[in-house]
Amino acid sequence: MREQTCCFTGHRLIPAYEKERLNAELLTSIASLIQKGVTCFRNGGALGFDTAAALAVLDIKRNHPAISLIMDLPCQNQARGWKKSDRAVYDFILSSADEVHFLAPHYYNGCMQLRNRHMVDRSAYLIAYQTSPAGGSAYTVRYAQEQGLTLIRLGNHQ
Repeated sequence: MREQTCCFTGHRLIPAYEKERLNAELLTSIASLIQKGVTCFRNGGALGFDTAAALAVLDIKRNHPAISLIMDLPCQNQARGWKKSDRAVYDFILSSADEVHFLAPHYYNGCMQLRNRHMVDRSAYLIAYQTSPAGGSAYTVRYAQEQGLTLIRLGNHQ
């Protein structure tokens, strides 16, 4: 299954001028992976890029019902404190996903990195939106490279 699986990592803040192009790149990259036999897409459920990637998978899934979206969430209360509109999108994604896994009952220091490693360890591909050499996305890209994943970079990257 790992060889048919892709995960995502990316920043929470996406500049408005980049959103349309990034969404187009996401759709193209996901479609290309499906052509290569990828059928499973793992997502961490964060705001920003994760949300855009999950919505792109769900959009493509309408024409490719055999693909699956698995949400690997760091903790059950990940969306606590989010704006109502962001929470509504999050709830829609979770209700539309094929599987939802909570890796911890509550937030703790390190649960986001655990979530990222969990997804990478179960994937052969990583689609990344990384514009900075530091932070969680940079950590996940480095870890994925160490694990031998095929890396697909979107946007302006480091």
